[in-house]
Amino acid sequence: MAGNSDPLTPRAKIAVTAGKAVAAASRAAGRGSGSVIGGRVALKLDPDLLARLAQNLDVTLVSATNGKTTTTRLIAEALRAAGPVVSNALGANMPAGITSALAGSSDARFGVIEVDEKYLAGVARDTDPKCIALLNLSRDQLDRAAETRMLAENWREGLAGSKAVIVANADDPLVVWAASSSPNVIWVAAGQMWKDDAWSCPSCGGVMQRPGDDWFCGECGFRRPTPSWALSGDHVLDPHGSAWPIHLQLPGRANKANAASSAAVAAVFGVPPQVALERMYQVQAVAGRYDVVQFMERDLRLLLAKNPAGWLETFSLIDPPPTPVILSVNARGADGTDTSWLWDVDYTRLTGHPICVIGDRKLDLAVRLEVANQHFQVCENIDQAVQMSPPGRIEVIANYTAFQDLRRRVGN
Repeated sequence: MAGNSDPLTPRAKIAVTAGKAVAAASRAAGRGSGSVIGGRVALKLDPDLLARLAQNLDVTLVSATNGKTTTTRLIAEALRAAGPVVSNALGANMPAGITSALAGSSDARFGVIEVDEKYLAGVARDTDPKCIALLNLSRDQLDRAAETRMLAENWREGLAGSKAVIVANADDPLVVWAASSSPNVIWVAAGQMWKDDAWSCPSCGGVMQRPGDDWFCGECGFRRPTPSWALSGDHVLDPHGSAWPIHLQLPGRANKANAASSAAVAAVFGVPPQVALERMYQVQAVAGRYDVVQFMERDLRLLLAKNPAGWLETFSLIDPPPTPVILSVNARGADGTDTSWLWDVDYTRLTGHPICVIGDRKLDLAVRLEVANQHFQVCENIDQAVQMSPPGRIEVIANYTAFQDLRRRVGN
């Protein structure tokens, strides 16, 4: 339990103080939150700082290609029913950002931490988590992220024999394979719309059979485990078969799936599904995602989609035609510089919507839309794209750095 003793050595305290000072200087200079640079400085001064900060916390780690920021937020809200929570709510999810977040709270009982997929094994070693939520694995940042099977292998090796309770999505074969090395797994039927990264068996390379919602490998027998929690329409089914209604302000099927996984995590800490799900209703937006902002007399809904799986889920929740859609794609370092993933997205789902295209790589996206027979206009910036749309609602879908650009411009 937190607060029983001070786990910080004099060296650790100096590291925390220095990290906070650097972060404050970075903020004052207008360079963002400062959490990453502050965490880097702190870890330089005390390489064991993350482990020390996590020592008195009941830690949950959340990792996935899609939905980890939102799920981290939902779990944090649910666990606040049982005590104070510290979380890296702004999504700085590598060791420096995580260290910074944990250094910011001295009285928390729970740590709910979003972790970049590549860093999960290392952060799990340092923080000795009580629970780890694994949601999905799909292609992302093709120029520098490991291929999904390699990431699954990394998780599998890093979590083998872990004492943590693993809450894992039974519908993603890569996640199941990664989690199967752990002795204590709770399986959640959270669904999987995007299946194109799991056509071959992660265990033997055989062809995956996918009858209905089930899946199995015809060659080695690797198959979908029986879930104890499940998303069923607008309800979460718990291990006793009780159905609990999901009431979220966040839109779409993907967020209901996130809520189902979050309810399963909350139960590990003794928070009942009804209480957990009621608390999740408080979440209206997550780091600007799903926010509706007024800009130039229009209502812009800001949606983040950074890879094919995310775009597929996002298309399923936008308002029907003729609602205008603005698409913005960059290819900076944080996005991955390879935009070939655009060809894996089914843009025919936008048929009937007036489309405007902006962002650093608007011409890459324009070629893709042309091939998909979509009607669109290329615009210089968000202002021009909004001006071309009629008054009312506009759906704005952007990848990572394009989303940050938009938030700065529209004042979100």
